[in-house]
Amino acid sequence: MHIRVLFFGVLRDLAGSSSETVEVRDDASVKDVLAYFEARLPALKQSLSSVAVAVNQTYAGPETKLKADDEIALLPPVSGGATDRSESATSQASRSEKHSGLASKHASIVRSPINTERALSALKRGDDGAALVFEGIVRNQTRGRRTLFLDYEAYEEMALREMESLAAQALEKFKIRDVALVHRLGRLQIGETSVLVGVASAHRAAAFEACRWLIDTLKRTVPIWKKEHFEDGAVWADGEPFPDDIPRANS
Repeated sequence: MHIRVLFFGVLRDLAGSSSETVEVRDDASVKDVLAYFEARLPALKQSLSSVAVAVNQTYAGPETKLKADDEIALLPPVSGGATDRSESATSQASRSEKHSGLASKHASIVRSPINTERALSALKRGDDGAALVFEGIVRNQTRGRRTLFLDYEAYEEMALREMESLAAQALEKFKIRDVALVHRLGRLQIGETSVLVGVASAHRAAAFEACRWLIDTLKRTVPIWKKEHFEDGAVWADGEPFPDDIPRANS
């Protein structure tokens, strides 16, 4: 049977392509696919302890059995970044993204500049006592090297699903009323916003706790990567390690 394998970030550079269709036996598992690429790409073996795998946009372990036409994604550590909700923050932020972005109930992925003021205005309601926004912005240096610009890429459909899942978890975990998550892809210049997290609640303590949890978890679990361009070259940023509950490729 045939399956499609996707590569992102530094793994795409290693593989020399963004995707490949391979033929495997009918009872194959993720482990068999990994063994196939280890044989073809010996350098991949050194990375497996930090790489996660997704099957059809869901994190999966090496023993996961495959079906014909499954889509497998090999994911290096991540670098992270609408439905009609009556002027929701995500619909405001992604209104111009109908043909170049993705959006769901609380989350959106965009390619045009994020309008923070508009997103915050759409998030607030009369019964809120706190409306908090975190912006991740592109800084002009990394570890002493002058940054020229960043390029962001994502496993887009899965990233949107993971962002929506985080929003749902935050609404259940914290005493907040609403959440908005927006991440921008493509080329970003110094000072531009790459990711926005918005939280509205009756009290400020819950808003601060939820906002911190959302951005910290997003940057460890949502499949988004950034390439940093410097005066003397470009590198994929070292990603945050995946949480322990996400299986590694060699686990």
